Amino acid sequence: MGGVSERDDWAQQALAALQRAGRRRGSARGAVVEQLASLRCALGAREIDEGLRAAGQRVGLASVYRALAELEGLGLVRRVDVGDGTARYEPRRAEDEHHHHHLVCDHCGRVTPFTDAGLESAIARLSDRIDFSVDEHEVLLHGACASCA
Repeated sequence: MGGVSERDDWAQQALAALQRAGRRRGSARGAVVEQLASLRCALGAREIDEGLRAAGQRVGLASVYRALAELEGLGLVRRVDVGDGTARYEPRRAEDEHHHHHLVCDHCGRVTPFTDAGLESAIARLSDRIDFSVDEHEVLLHGACASCA
């Protein structure tokens, strides 16, 4: 891919989309985009704010929420609700680049991404069997992580 990582590619696309939408590339939005680009899985606004603070960037929680709302409105992030009342966000990348699902520990709250080729095949077979074109899907499994089990 010409030396550009998936992370950098998404960040560049997100910043360009914000600019096309008339948004400044500036501090809070840029910091949130960079934080999101480095994610392996979904994080909430408070977790993103904490990550930014740990990196020495103080943008403010309200600015993080505003940036996430703008990014979601532009279709650049996906909102992931795991049932605990906290919205989490992750970059919306091309389906084949970073498609994963989530395991949620109902005891400690840990959210872990997972992929499973068999599950993807089963969803494709189900789509054929029920005569329904599945364009996008999200699987969320609740239970106990290894530490809590």
